[in-house]
Amino acid sequence: MTRLLKEINPVAAYKEELVEHYWGYQHSVFPNWQDYFERENTHDYRPPVFLKHQAYNNVLVNPATPQENEKLFHLLPAGERHKWFRSMNSSQALAQSVLGNLAVHGHLASLADLNADDGQLLFGNARLSSENFTMEHRVKNLGESHPTSLDGFICGAHQVAIECKFRETEVGVCSRPLLALNASNYATDLCDHSYTHQLERRERCSLTEVGVLYWRYIPKLFKWDGDKDSTPCPVDKRYQLVRNVLAACVHNDGKVCPDEGHAVLLYDGRNPAFQSGGNGLRAFDETRKALYDPGLLRKCSWQALIAHMKKGDILPWLTKQLDQKYSLR
Repeated sequence: MTRLLKEINPVAAYKEELVEHYWGYQHSVFPNWQDYFERENTHDYRPPVFLKHQAYNNVLVNPATPQENEKLFHLLPAGERHKWFRSMNSSQALAQSVLGNLAVHGHLASLADLNADDGQLLFGNARLSSENFTMEHRVKNLGESHPTSLDGFICGAHQVAIECKFRETEVGVCSRPLLALNASNYATDLCDHSYTHQLERRERCSLTEVGVLYWRYIPKLFKWDGDKDSTPCPVDKRYQLVRNVLAACVHNDGKVCPDEGHAVLLYDGRNPAFQSGGNGLRAFDETRKALYDPGLLRKCSWQALIAHMKKGDILPWLTKQLDQKYSLR
């Protein structure tokens, strides 16, 4: 990796370094690549991808604890895996490896005194236990016809919605502006990135038009006025973070309880997208600034979480494997 590439395109350099490391890991841990992967290393900077029936190998496990490993795989059934779960780039596989193992081995509570980047407790007053933790938790109280899932969720008196990122270059944007011109719902659902009435739509938000309740709750938590036009839409580039705050703070009865929940973002500290000037960090900072209570959104790097585990001598076999596979330390 040349210094010039890092200076010209740090995101590309970061991704290429990761891929190079993956292939070294594949060669060391899975020397018979044809039994596990779709293809061999062709040095084209594409990551290793496990064969469909070998996808479970993308999750780090302790061979000495088969009972816990079975519980770990049950945390995230095959039907809940993301499209790119089999790629070593998968943030979902990383989340299952770290948070899932902490849960099934009874060590999730060790994160209770882990600090967020701003010094607050990352999980606040939440009760951390395997009984309270789920993966791909479906949010059913926001009026979504096809509810998307949270990477991780802590239920109880204080709820925490967990968003896990790895090599992603953004936090997750609204999909409505991406509608194709020939889409059957183009006239009613198109969004041009603004919070305004457009084409045949009665509502300013395309999602509100179809019954999604985001803008019923947003003005109660954010300094955004749902009764005024806004260009660009304040949710557009911050969609996933906004939605996770709502998922944590809006109860099933529709009551908004900002004292009883918050959202957490886990990210790779090496990723330029979450460093100064990066799209991910910009979206996080802007979302947090817009909240009446900025503490409803907190972040922490995987590196800080792993360092916390090492300090407490928590699952040393896992921290060793995270270093070996991802160079996370």
